[in-house]
Amino acid sequence: MLRQRIITALVLVGLLLGALTVDSAWPFALMTLALIAAAGWEWARLNQAGSALSLAMGAALAVAGAVTLGSPWQSQAPAPVWWFAAALWLVAGAVALRSGPSAWPHLPRAARWAVGLVALWAAWLAIAHARGVGINFLLSVLCLVWMADVAAYFGGRAFGKHKLAPSISPGKSWEGVWSGMVGVLALAALWMWIDGRFAVDGPSVYSRLWLAHGLAGLVLALLALCGLSVMGDLIESLVKRAAGAKDSSRLLPGHGGVLDRVDALLPVMPAAMALVTLAGAR
Repeated sequence: MLRQRIITALVLVGLLLGALTVDSAWPFALMTLALIAAAGWEWARLNQAGSALSLAMGAALAVAGAVTLGSPWQSQAPAPVWWFAAALWLVAGAVALRSGPSAWPHLPRAARWAVGLVALWAAWLAIAHARGVGINFLLSVLCLVWMADVAAYFGGRAFGKHKLAPSISPGKSWEGVWSGMVGVLALAALWMWIDGRFAVDGPSVYSRLWLAHGLAGLVLALLALCGLSVMGDLIESLVKRAAGAKDSSRLLPGHGGVLDRVDALLPVMPAAMALVTLAGAR
């Protein structure tokens, strides 16, 4: 299993980095769109859609992304799109977490499908736009999510005593959440130091927030993004628990499904884009 997991991770990282370093933004946009379409298929399956309907929803998500690529939104989506996506996560996420796994299957299926597909589309659009802002910017947001997850894991194992959401994800603790936030703040300090001393293609998300809002604004924004990453993780865990599934699918050998790998990223990407619109980023 470990060998399979490592091989899958290396293949994915190699493909994504290869697409990311091409001068044209199209390869990266299309590759990530394919992954998001697969996540749409997984979301539909987890939410009581049949096989044919699940495939149709994944295809519809791919078509929606392709249409977006051919529109003026390809280069610059209106800022309200990011704020709407962030608000959708906050409202729908709060409702879902408050209701719990047992209540989730009883919510209207059409509403669950729609919310999930819109959230996936917005996350993909934010990823594509972040690539347009700069590779350094995109990587800084991705690493924020990864650091929050890794630091939370080790902090939770070392210090975890108070359960965060035992009915949804018994292994998560409040101490893990705080550890993740500390890890992200440390990462931000290191990344801004690198921004100031090495040639990069543009400022990171940390430098943009620092320049626009100062230290207090930067810290508050990063804590908010960390909180959203935790929410994304918990929402996917809730949906899988309600469906009685261990993984969102078996598309990625050794890793489960696409949703299992990107759940924490889904709310963070549009929220990061929303925050940097206040800092003058496109």
